[in-house]
Amino acid sequence: MERKLVSIQRIDHLEPIAGADNIVKARVMGWDVVVKKGEFSPGDACVFFEIDSLLPDGAPWAEFMRPRGFRVKTARLRGVLSQGLALPTSILPGAAPVTAQLGMDVRDLLGVVKFEPALPDGRDVLGPFPGQVPKTDEIRLQSALGVLDELRGEDLFVTTKLDGTSATFFRPLEGELMACSRNWALRKGDNAVWRMATKYGLDTVLPPGFAIQGELCGPGIQKNRLGLTEPDLFVFSVHDTRTGRFLGHAELVTFCAEHGLRTVPVEQVVTGEAAQAFDHGLEHYLKLAQGFYPGTKNRKEGIVVRPLVERPSPTLGGSRLSFKVINNDFLLKDED
Repeated sequence: MERKLVSIQRIDHLEPIAGADNIVKARVMGWDVVVKKGEFSPGDACVFFEIDSLLPDGAPWAEFMRPRGFRVKTARLRGVLSQGLALPTSILPGAAPVTAQLGMDVRDLLGVVKFEPALPDGRDVLGPFPGQVPKTDEIRLQSALGVLDELRGEDLFVTTKLDGTSATFFRPLEGELMACSRNWALRKGDNAVWRMATKYGLDTVLPPGFAIQGELCGPGIQKNRLGLTEPDLFVFSVHDTRTGRFLGHAELVTFCAEHGLRTVPVEQVVTGEAAQAFDHGLEHYLKLAQGFYPGTKNRKEGIVVRPLVERPSPTLGGSRLSFKVINNDFLLKDED
């Protein structure tokens, strides 16, 4: 499911902030957001901008975000965590406020784009990301709380979300191996992604029709928060393009073992009675997302949660049932 970066949502709850006269805390979906006092009442519609929304330079309603470079990030205001931005529907152009429906995507209407780190060197870009392979853009739990009811009572596993750069390697049924960043197929050459393909011999090791997706971590990548001595790839998904399905947990572990690949660290496998009793509250997941990368003093980025057996999610529009929970301490103190 493609993330709705900007959409019409509802103010579910408001509560005062101690010592603050002009702002209050609002709850929108699963997010806590600081808003102006008196601007909303519970049940009101709002335009909700998720984290990493990049607001348009020149729009009068966005001018107050200029000191922040127009980027929506996690912030702490008067001791309250604010994750996102909620503005009145009156910022919508023309008659849009009248016709806006709950959940409506208004990103294009407002000229908002997603903040992306610097693009790879143009000399490295070969072309677009291969259409046969889903991109690696996990939805944040707070934007899709309905997934918790879908996962309730199901066997599941929790993996560590590594702070690196996403890489996809795809070997078509016909043709040569493709190595990709998050959004682009990369030209074969001396770049980190292709060096990893060479390290693992993926042009021959990877079976035709399969794609692996993982996090590339190590020296020179982000801030090497895992403390690695050399770059490495940690696989988190294997996609069979012949059938259009992702491998389940056991299949993924077996596939990686058979082909000499490393997987992302698995923090928990929850089955049987433990799965029946598992706490699926938002606060519990936020607590699980905290912590440090083993052997370091570096906060981990968070966790990813999936059922042991792959299945689609009605909440996510039929996409795979999978979500990430980001460590709030990481967002406040470490996010670039």
